[in-house]
Amino acid sequence: MKKLLRRIFICFLAVCVVYLGALLGDKEKLKNELVRMHVVAASDSDEDQAIKLRVRDAVLESLQEALADVTDAEQAKAYIAQHLPQIEGVANEALAAAGCGDVATVSLQVEEFAARVYDTFSLPAGLYDALRITIGEGEGHNWWCVVFPSLCVPETTTGFEDVAVGAGFSDGLTDTLTGEYEVRFLLLDLLGEVENFFHR
Repeated sequence: MKKLLRRIFICFLAVCVVYLGALLGDKEKLKNELVRMHVVAASDSDEDQAIKLRVRDAVLESLQEALADVTDAEQAKAYIAQHLPQIEGVANEALAAAGCGDVATVSLQVEEFAARVYDTFSLPAGLYDALRITIGEGEGHNWWCVVFPSLCVPETTTGFEDVAVGAGFSDGLTDTLTGEYEVRFLLLDLLGEVENFFHR
């Protein structure tokens, strides 16, 4: 009986190790294959929040065209890093067009993200490379999404799935992000929260 229980325990432990390995692989895939976008408004006034969205739209539009032929996140990060002044220019043109006197500053950096729920998908917490756009004093609420691959754009789950497959996500990871595997998402999110904790 003891031998049987020991074998069952070893099998259970082996399954847990394999599952944890798969989770860590998915976490690394998200970290390596995504470039997030983080736009911080000058304040929480209705006007500044609306301006934040105009800046977001202008930058997304310019990057969507520029990154159309980019095939992986490393290329996307390299492009963004090389073109930060131009991206900043797009953001500041949007501010000027809105009659806003604030100035936007743009950087590419690793940032902590909490779990985020979007219209067609969710992303777990964790550390991600991010294009950060700070407007003025940057004291307002933020707006997050994914600039590469263009996950901000699809308006349907099918559209998201197509982009995710193109980014090399497995079917299991795509299903996790669209809410089909909720327990798996919660575990990925927990791993991300631990990652954020030790980054502070």
